[in-house]
Amino acid sequence: MTVSNAVNGTKKMREETRLAVMAAIEELGYVPNTAARALASARQTRIGIVYRNAQNAFLSAMLVGTLNAAARLNAQVIVAKCDSFDFDDAAAAVSSLIRNGANAILLAPPYSEILSGTSFARELAIPLAAIAHGAGLPDMDTIGVNEVAAARDMTEHLIDRGHERIGFITGPADHSSSTSRLRGFLSALAAHGIREDEALIQPGLFTFESGLAAAATLLDLSRRPTAIFASNDDMAAGVSLVAHRRGLRVPDDLAIAGFDDAPIAVKIWPPLSTVRQEIEVMAERATAMLVARHHGEGPGGEPVSERIAYAVITREST
Repeated sequence: MTVSNAVNGTKKMREETRLAVMAAIEELGYVPNTAARALASARQTRIGIVYRNAQNAFLSAMLVGTLNAAARLNAQVIVAKCDSFDFDDAAAAVSSLIRNGANAILLAPPYSEILSGTSFARELAIPLAAIAHGAGLPDMDTIGVNEVAAARDMTEHLIDRGHERIGFITGPADHSSSTSRLRGFLSALAAHGIREDEALIQPGLFTFESGLAAAATLLDLSRRPTAIFASNDDMAAGVSLVAHRRGLRVPDDLAIAGFDDAPIAVKIWPPLSTVRQEIEVMAERATAMLVARHHGEGPGGEPVSERIAYAVITREST
């Protein structure tokens, strides 16, 4: 209390006491924790978000949705950067958020999958939610689209346009989205009697650069694909660049499709056909669920898994 009074100037005290407190503060390098000060309003939800790449359309949409809901529900948002997808680093980032006052955590892939099912997640004892998941997780609420159905519908669109030799670029192996979108792609091929060709399935990392590499491999095949479906729009943009560099006309020589409907989808030429999933809507809904859980007003019991609508958006690239 003496330290608090000295720092905040709330009560009279002897000058020698105040000077002793200030000297100790300077020696220890103490900085008041503004998030901890907010504990005075115990019901206020403080939502922690872990991110890696700030120059990311997904993160931007996630933050906008979270902030919209937080403003409406009188919640706060705290963010922490994590430079890897390593479990220890992810756990450290979440722990840092909690030390700074977070009492609920909102996660995006792959952090949600990295932490889900671990003793660390169980022992947090605060509400957890994840967005952009095609399936539920055992220890956190999840919001997403049916990614298997969405990828199947986009593949059906390409098949309906007359394509049978279709390349596919996956996402990282540790993302459930990668598996779900590949399953949807293969399901559509099987439904039309199109044989799976392993050479037409190339790995990606959900990055523009990995789209470049995968596109080069696919277009170097002796029988190149007539269409390429990339598991996200950043990789699809990489495919588009490789096609233009090689003098291929899109969509006449090569059709290109993506997933997400990120801003880049309409900034490249020709504009990208893609699957639209509303990241902002997911983040708003997840934020509302976290606030309700924190206030003891949520569904209670087991985590819930909600699916929201998606749409296949067809543009000039197909």
